[in-house]
Amino acid sequence: MNLLVVLAVVLVLALIAAISVLVRTELKAKRPVSAAPRAEVTGREALDAIDLGLRRLAADCRRSGRSLPDVYALGYTGAELALRLTDPDAHAPAPWTSDEEGEEWRAQTTELSDAGVDVSATQPYPLAVTVGIHKGERVLVDLSRASAPISVTGDGEAVRQLVRALVTELITGPVGRRAEVTLVGSAATAEMTVGLGLMSARLHTVATLDEGLTDGVDRASGGERTGSTTAVTQVFRLIEGGGPVGVQGRAPRLFVLHAAQFVEERAAMTNLHTADALLVLGEAPDFAWRFHVSADGSLDTGPLGLWISTHAGRLA
Repeated sequence: MNLLVVLAVVLVLALIAAISVLVRTELKAKRPVSAAPRAEVTGREALDAIDLGLRRLAADCRRSGRSLPDVYALGYTGAELALRLTDPDAHAPAPWTSDEEGEEWRAQTTELSDAGVDVSATQPYPLAVTVGIHKGERVLVDLSRASAPISVTGDGEAVRQLVRALVTELITGPVGRRAEVTLVGSAATAEMTVGLGLMSARLHTVATLDEGLTDGVDRASGGERTGSTTAVTQVFRLIEGGGPVGVQGRAPRLFVLHAAQFVEERAAMTNLHTADALLVLGEAPDFAWRFHVSADGSLDTGPLGLWISTHAGRLA
């Protein structure tokens, strides 16, 4: 009898072990695997398609007699371009379609031809730049929509990787062809500027934030950054409302500096225009958005709610 009991126990234990192995195998098989980003989404051709899509959007809005939508982020899959809006707007001009809430517009890339687009037309969102990839979608954020500094935190090397990718795309890519980038103080490292200064006169280095902000500012235009009275949803209260801003006489500007210098010179921000953006490397006081770069290559965009599995610095 004892032998039968022992054998029964052994059989039960073996059965439990077999079931456990089977369950683990099934779970592993069902676990989603992140597909490697495709070249048509990560490469230069993607930026060309996005640039055309945005200029086509400007033409579509002009043709339909309406203003540009207030876009804070974009998504590109190769087959489709999506615009994420700060202020809901369900009245999208063809070929764009809106979701029910008016928070997102989409268009098939096959419908975004250059028909009706002036080749010299101004890019409507020149500070829109790739922050990374998530689930096969290239995600861009318009940095000018932040109402205050954008703090970039995380591992030092990972932060430098991401910021260099942002600067490089704005200087060399078609979407940022109208933007200027100014590296302030210790942010103007050789690693950040190598090769880029030779490619474009739109990359500048200055010693102080005040020097960068006051250089070439048209004070008569009343270009100081002011608070918006536009009503926006709660999650987007840190996004500057009021729509894309055109600046006569100069291009939108991105300033990059380290947190320690920003703390010392933050009073200079009175000269920051609504079309400009300020990227601070490290923890910054009174920031609008906080981008946190993780060691695994992911990026948390904070209040924007956009999860990035692979940040732009890892795509090079």
